[in-house]
Amino acid sequence: MPELDPLAGDVVLIVDDIPDNLSMLHDALEEAGYTVLVATNGEAALARAVQHQPDVILLDALMPGMDGFEVARRLKSDDATSHIPIVFMTGLTETEHVVAAFDAGGADYVTKPLRPREVLARIAAHMHSARLTHQARSALDAYGQATLAVHAETGRVVWQTPLARSLLREHGLVAGEQAPPAVRNWLEGAARARRDRREVLPLSLAQGGSRLVFTAHERTEEGEWLVVMREESDTAVIGALTAAFRLTAREAEVLYWVTKGKTNRDIGDILGTSPRTVHKHLEHVFEKLGVETRTAAAALAMDRLRTAGAPARL
Repeated sequence: MPELDPLAGDVVLIVDDIPDNLSMLHDALEEAGYTVLVATNGEAALARAVQHQPDVILLDALMPGMDGFEVARRLKSDDATSHIPIVFMTGLTETEHVVAAFDAGGADYVTKPLRPREVLARIAAHMHSARLTHQARSALDAYGQATLAVHAETGRVVWQTPLARSLLREHGLVAGEQAPPAVRNWLEGAARARRDRREVLPLSLAQGGSRLVFTAHERTEEGEWLVVMREESDTAVIGALTAAFRLTAREAEVLYWVTKGKTNRDIGDILGTSPRTVHKHLEHVFEKLGVETRTAAAALAMDRLRTAGAPARL
């Protein structure tokens, strides 16, 4: 299949095994100015969605082989297609089937027999929302804001910026459509704290020499927590201290652990050296910083790093 012209307009993928439905919807959408793709089974739908990245998918719920619910689940589990709004087309109006459509990741549904004007109106609404969300995510990533939205009740990740997805993967925190368990538990505590008008403290998850810190921002009217992540690295901070005060690598390590409130014995255990050696390094640090106490050294280090915009929080 040839590549789509990126200037051809908004793209809608229709997935239905009934030719008459495909023909009717294709004509109505094309007349409305959309670029239309079609698929007659689940496997073809998944392939076209990955290849062409449609803006909205119209998905038949009941098809031979892989049904629409399974197609939706697979689309939502793939980072490349999880952001695409899915509008189910179904003749099933029983509550259990409607719930199944939303549980599978559907954003909306229309009932058969289809009414083209209603379908167009639904598509236009979801197209507009998807465009705004995409613009917001792009802006957040452009400013280095790794952000995700988590549904407060279900713990489902509603959307996430590419930077957030990358950080979660690097730290082994990918949990399908759900936020990691530690994040869900933390957000439950955050909800209680907000109700009691207490401060919501950040969540820090350590991995090796780095940490992923989660900060809860506002909760939207749709019941979603906006969570901003940042990566903190011991190595990055030690490097910043080395450059800021012209310290040796070992002196910077000692100063870093001083800012963490560690004693000479603690630091010796961490660095694999004696408390006496740590004391000698600390004397050199005091001299280079022009201070006389541990407290003054720690305060100066933290102040310099904040001023310089260090990549980690002390």
